[in-house]
Amino acid sequence: MGEKMVIEDNRIHIKKNIIRCAWTGDDELYQQYHDYEWGRPVHDDTRLFELLILEGMQAGLSWITILRKRENFRRAFDNFDVDKVMAYEEEKIEALLHNEGIIRNRRKIEAAIHNAHVFREIQNEYGSFDAFLWSYVDKPIQNAWHTVSEVPATTELSDRISKDLKKHGFKFVGSTIIYALMQSIGMVNDHTTDCFCYRETGSI
Repeated sequence: MGEKMVIEDNRIHIKKNIIRCAWTGDDELYQQYHDYEWGRPVHDDTRLFELLILEGMQAGLSWITILRKRENFRRAFDNFDVDKVMAYEEEKIEALLHNEGIIRNRRKIEAAIHNAHVFREIQNEYGSFDAFLWSYVDKPIQNAWHTVSEVPATTELSDRISKDLKKHGFKFVGSTIIYALMQSIGMVNDHTTDCFCYRETGSI
């Protein structure tokens, strides 16, 4: 991390000739997220809830904007404890709207609280949100994209999951948001084939 890099043909070369997905650029926070989180299977419900909410917060923004605010979000939303978020009332909403460390959008904040209630309903019905979400795939989907330009924004599966989530009552769960979630939690391996993480995540 932090070594001088050269971008050539959509490839990022750093020390020891490590090649990452081109979208990481030269941002160390982005690189760290890419290397240790993105595309690696997540099965913990608290982390899944966090990512679901953060992906919704990203709508209309870039992921790096959310990533830079993630620790602030964690503090503001009680580490994404579902029970605590479910209990948020107007006083808490007003406090969040005045918190400069997060995205101060009332619709997104209220949707996060609403989604906490739906999330709990899913847990009660399926045993866990993890069991519900991962039931859509037998194992992580292994793609083989050569460049980031090949990676889709949505798929038929993300369309279906989005539609199902909306039926359950979730908000801010459009197909693009859901596909980004699928990528981040490792339901699909969208590291480009030249990226050093491609084989690592593919073997998980």
